[in-house]
Amino acid sequence: MTALPTTGRSWHLVARPHGWPKPEDFALREAPVTEPGEGRVLVRNLHFSVDPYMRGRMNDVKSYVPPFQLDQPMDGGAVGEVIASADERFAVGDHVLHGLGWREYAEVPAKHATKVDASLAPLSAYLGVLGMPGLTAYAGLFEVASFKEGDSVFVSGAAGAVGSQVGQLAKLRGASRVIGSAGSDEKVKHLIEDLGFDAAFNYKNGPVAEQLRAAAPDGIDVYFDNVGGDHLEAAIGSLNLHGRAAICGMIAQYNNTESTPGPRNMALIIGKRLRLQGLLVSDHAALQPQFVEEVSAWIRSGELKYSETVVEGIENGYDAFVGLLRGENTGKMIVSLTR
Repeated sequence: MTALPTTGRSWHLVARPHGWPKPEDFALREAPVTEPGEGRVLVRNLHFSVDPYMRGRMNDVKSYVPPFQLDQPMDGGAVGEVIASADERFAVGDHVLHGLGWREYAEVPAKHATKVDASLAPLSAYLGVLGMPGLTAYAGLFEVASFKEGDSVFVSGAAGAVGSQVGQLAKLRGASRVIGSAGSDEKVKHLIEDLGFDAAFNYKNGPVAEQLRAAAPDGIDVYFDNVGGDHLEAAIGSLNLHGRAAICGMIAQYNNTESTPGPRNMALIIGKRLRLQGLLVSDHAALQPQFVEEVSAWIRSGELKYSETVVEGIENGYDAFVGLLRGENTGKMIVSLTR
């Protein structure tokens, strides 16, 4: 039997950020690693996820998910290998998905761990295209936004983990037109040439409303919102009668220190009979089996493509997270601990 490590490192939040997170708000600390307690497994994390929602958890406010506690290890999606087990459901060598990321070693309650199959997809895919971001895209488009064949779809943050999947799923299900926005010309090229979007634009190149009207002269039927702000206002202006919007994220304002004004054209919601609905992926867990079956088949056939931006080394966890907030990722941002 291989000896267990004696210590492991984990990221702690040590101060609540005001505006953009700063290095001094975080600390990478070492702690003892022990044998798992009854009904638990010890996991060596191979990859962990950094996601936009984590910025909200750094604030001490009541929300749909509890805030990070100061001077405690942060958590989030992770995938790793079981190196010790005190539960009959898991054996050493099993790969599992769990919620104790931001650390090298995690003692996880077995009931909160899910076996994943490295032969079906790379393990990191279970944090992105086959994980929480993928299910968010699937549930948001098909259930929340009630997508139907022939719809014209606009997705903001379209080169990210969620947005890139939304656009492709819409095309695979028969959208008449898919438009995306992104923050660089390189990402715009990626959306059109690699992911099959019909049109895309760089929101830094001019007013979003004008660029959206040019890209969708006949309007849009569905908007998938990852950004908020001027993108939401532009989408309300371009949505057709009985249009639907899935409001998934508002990354444009997560680091604002002042109140963000709402869209100035909300009166259009009345006349157009629009439906704008918030989206939390945890409300749609029942879709998980259908989602994995359908999306994994599209991945195997090559019809659905995905990208990952991988940052190597736990010591670079903070940089990966802030890079995500700045839009430095294409597809899912992953911190890999495999080196």
